Amino acid sequence: MQTHQPVKGAIAIITAGVLFACVNTLIPKLTSVSPIDASVIALVQYLVAFLFLMPSMATMGFFQSLKTKHFGQHCFRVFLSAIGIQCWTMALAHPIPIWQGIALLMTSPLFVTIGSGLLLKEKVDRKRWIATFLGFIGAMIILEPWSENFDWIVLLPIAAAFFWACYSLMVKKLSSEDSPTTMVAYLFILITPFNILIALTNLSPTGFSLPSFSDFGFLILLGFFTALAQLAVAKAYNLADASYIQPFDFIKLPLNVLAGWLVFNWVPPGKLWLGAAIIIVATMYITHAETKQSKQNE
Repeated sequence: MQTHQPVKGAIAIITAGVLFACVNTLIPKLTSVSPIDASVIALVQYLVAFLFLMPSMATMGFFQSLKTKHFGQHCFRVFLSAIGIQCWTMALAHPIPIWQGIALLMTSPLFVTIGSGLLLKEKVDRKRWIATFLGFIGAMIILEPWSENFDWIVLLPIAAAFFWACYSLMVKKLSSEDSPTTMVAYLFILITPFNILIALTNLSPTGFSLPSFSDFGFLILLGFFTALAQLAVAKAYNLADASYIQPFDFIKLPLNVLAGWLVFNWVPPGKLWLGAAIIIVATMYITHAETKQSKQNE
C-alpha cells in the first residue's frame, strides 16, 4: 500500500544516490587492484545483493509473489536487465570515468519514450519527440563521436541505458496484471542464473580468476550497497509520486562526480555540465508530460 510522504521519499532517493555512487566507485577500484572479470563482479555482486534482500522478500510473501501467468515475459525482462548490468559493470571496469557513465545513463527515459511510441503504440506528442531529440544531442555533446580521441567503449553506458529502458517497458506492460511484489521477486530470483550464463560465456581459456580474500570483501560490500540502494529506490517510489522523485534522482550526477574526484581524481570537463543539463531538462519534461497524461487517463 502506497503512502504519501514526499520528504521521506526525497531522502530515500538521495540515499539511494549515495549508495549507487559507492557502488560505482568500488567497481573500478576493485578492477584496478584485481584481475577479476567484470562479468564475475556482476554475478557475485547481485548474488550477494539477493542474499541481503531475502529477509525483505520473505516479509512480502515469498511463494505468493511467484504466482503469474507471464513467466516467459518475466524471464525476458530480467534477461534485458542482466545485459544492462553487464554493460554498466564493463563500463566501470574499463574504466570509463564515473561522471561520463552516469550522465550517459540518464538517457534511459529517452529510450523509454521511443519504445512507448514505437512498440507500445502509445500516443507521444510532438513536444516529447523534440525533448527526446534534444536529450540525445546532450548525449552527443558528452560523447563527442567526432573527436579523434573517441573510443567505442564509451558507448557501453548508452547500451546499458537502452537495455534498462527495454526492461522498464516490459515492467510497464506487465504491471497491469502482475503486482510490484511479483516484479521484484522474479528480478532477484532470475538475475543470478542469467549472470552465471553471461559469466560462463565470457570465460577465458584459463578459467575464472578466483577472487582473493580482499576481493571478496569488496564484492560483499558491493552486494550490500546494491541491496540497500534497491530497497531505498523502492521505498522512495512507495512514499512519493515519480514526478516528485525524479528531480532528486538527478542528484546522483554530482554525487558520482564527487566520488570520482575523491577516489580517482577524475575532473569532468565543461562539456559534461552542458550535455547533462540538456539531458536533465529533456528528461524532466518527459516525466512531467507522462505524469500529466496518466492523470488525464485516470
